[in-house]
Amino acid sequence: MEFVEASSSHTDFKLLTMLLDIELVKRYGPEQKTYAMHNQIEIDEPAIIGYLDGRPMACGCFRKFSESAVEIKRMFVAEECRRRGYSTIILDQLEALARRCGFSCTVLETGKGQPEAIGLYRKAGYQVIDNYPPYETMNNSVCMQKKL
Repeated sequence: MEFVEASSSHTDFKLLTMLLDIELVKRYGPEQKTYAMHNQIEIDEPAIIGYLDGRPMACGCFRKFSESAVEIKRMFVAEECRRRGYSTIILDQLEALARRCGFSCTVLETGKGQPEAIGLYRKAGYQVIDNYPPYETMNNSVCMQKKL
């Protein structure tokens, strides 16, 4: 897979996040509507897109969370490309990009119905933290943090 830095406004990023949204609805059903509004990304957030044979198959991005931290968002790998380490590569590249941009920490939110995502983040050194706004009252959320 070839990985490129892009913007969250890139057509391929939008396509992949649309597929992510479809998958999240399948996993969480109507409950996903509560989370959907918090998954919105600004037009020009930094993103990584992975291409396999010229086709967009994986992505992730981040947005500024605080003066020192970014929030990892919209991590996705197409089903036929999973279990090959691509999500780890995207996460590593997002963290490196965040460091280059002057950030020293990352945070993220994922759901209890995504044990593979929780495993990825734990393996990458993320620690569970108290749920941060707007997830503090959402029982399905798992919030995590990593110092860069």
